[in-house]
Amino acid sequence: MPEGHVLILTPVKDASPSLAMYFSALSSLSYPGELISLGFLESDSRDDTYELLLRQTAGLAGRYRSIGVWKRDFGFQVPAGQPRWSPEFQLHRRATIARSRNHLLSRALADEDWVLWIDADVIDYPADIVERLLAAGKDIVHPHCVIEPGHGTRKTFDLNAWRDRGRLHMGDLRAEGDLVPLDAVGGTMLLVRADVHRDGLIFPAFLYGRRSTLIRPDNFFSGSEGEIETEGLGIMASDMGYQCWGMPNLEILHYPA
Repeated sequence: MPEGHVLILTPVKDASPSLAMYFSALSSLSYPGELISLGFLESDSRDDTYELLLRQTAGLAGRYRSIGVWKRDFGFQVPAGQPRWSPEFQLHRRATIARSRNHLLSRALADEDWVLWIDADVIDYPADIVERLLAAGKDIVHPHCVIEPGHGTRKTFDLNAWRDRGRLHMGDLRAEGDLVPLDAVGGTMLLVRADVHRDGLIFPAFLYGRRSTLIRPDNFFSGSEGEIETEGLGIMASDMGYQCWGMPNLEILHYPA
């Protein structure tokens, strides 16, 4: 049974290759459209993402409770020819992603009960994914984002979801069961009770958790302490008294990296 209004939020940047598949997957959801609101923030694209997004959402009028599209540039680009995961750009890049998520949340959240974050390059998932995430009965829950075919053996894509100071990822936790505790989460798909966001849970755009025993001893940010963006949200959630959870056997598919 439906369990309230769900706000699906997606920050987008240079997403034109995956948008058609993203919206195709979105259209397959079995959760009632009248209980779903959509919100998008486009930032700093070098392609026609914003124009494609406006066209795609224009065709969805009447199918959802509400649809919002906003634009906010932050002025950050990974230099041309450099992979986006290059360590020297990660602090600035992840801080910018965190700011875009927080900006979108502040613009879009109204009276909804839940916020479901879905990245623009998540292109396939079960039609009943919303119902299954809600049925977990947790304030913060994350399915398993993978990138290779072969259910149950696929390679984990979202390595921002982890436990044990980054030593265990979702692929390592399959045997523990369908619902496992996490210390940090990723943002490929993430369900958060809206009131937890309203109470102050954000995506830190700075290194957060200096005194936390949960942070990794070594990460991208050599010589520093703390976590940023989605991992920072996980540490902040713990500080606020909330446990993050993962569903390692509920798989969603990411656009090929």
